[in-house]
Amino acid sequence: MSHESPKQRVLVRTHDLFFRAKLNDAVERAGWAAVRSGDVPIAIVEVRDASDVPLMKMLVEQGVRVLAFGSHVAPGLLRRVREAGARAVPNSEIVAAVKRELAGP
Repeated sequence: MSHESPKQRVLVRTHDLFFRAKLNDAVERAGWAAVRSGDVPIAIVEVRDASDVPLMKMLVEQGVRVLAFGSHVAPGLLRRVREAGARAVPNSEIVAAVKRELAGP
């Protein structure tokens, strides 16, 4: 019987398989478990258009720390995500942001 404590879980939601693989790897290397659903303390979510903003707001209202990422050519969308209470970075910064977010205190 193992006495190892369970890993913290991180919700990873992205449509892009390339980003999913990179994010899952970064999450696992930080000692967390990447999941696609369930209750989590942290969510990493791709934003593609305005229809994604309500999800960010809902997660934030549930007490989930949200790290969103999207295209650098859509600064207005990233701003709306920030206004909803999430942290938002362009695609090019997401892996480094995940590492910082999951590094702990």
